[in-house]
Amino acid sequence: MNTGLVHGPLSRATCHVAVDMQVYFAENSEWASPATLAILPAVTRLAAHAPARTIFTRFMPPHAEAHAPGQWQTYYRRWASVLGQSNDPGIYDLLPPLRGLVPPAHVADKPTYSAFEAPGFLAVLERLGCDTMILSGVETDVCVLATALSAVDRGIRVILATDAMASGSAEGHARILDTLVPRYDRQIETASCSTILERWTP
Repeated sequence: MNTGLVHGPLSRATCHVAVDMQVYFAENSEWASPATLAILPAVTRLAAHAPARTIFTRFMPPHAEAHAPGQWQTYYRRWASVLGQSNDPGIYDLLPPLRGLVPPAHVADKPTYSAFEAPGFLAVLERLGCDTMILSGVETDVCVLATALSAVDRGIRVILATDAMASGSAEGHARILDTLVPRYDRQIETASCSTILERWTP
């Protein structure tokens, strides 16, 4: 795994996308994992460094299974407990330390894995002039991965903040960083939050 921003310094057009740092990925749901709370301080550090250049995504399940398209209905038959009809809306909120950063930080709600499927997400990237994307959040092997690959397809430089990412599957997290990411070594870099913050001047 390459580490340390091997493709040069961060541009002033860098943005930070914090993926799905929501209550129900941290507690009181089938999707909750202690790993989410473990990375919260690191995600908060990144976001607080440049809140106006940070976008928080929220994964928003539909109200009911029947409202989901196609194969997503099969998915929500398995995960019915996270549907809107089963929960108080507050469970989908950002975790408390992050809420105070909005605004100037942005929020983009998405119905699927990739942030690029969130209405308005691309428009925010364009307003920010984003050519480099720092990624943090959950889960490494699902929504973070999908967002990273969508960014790669669009020619955006991607930097994974390795100590600000987590998954409910420790094995899945490790395999993405140790096995898959090296396949994209010309397009995806990895670095610690400390390295990123040292190199990033918003």
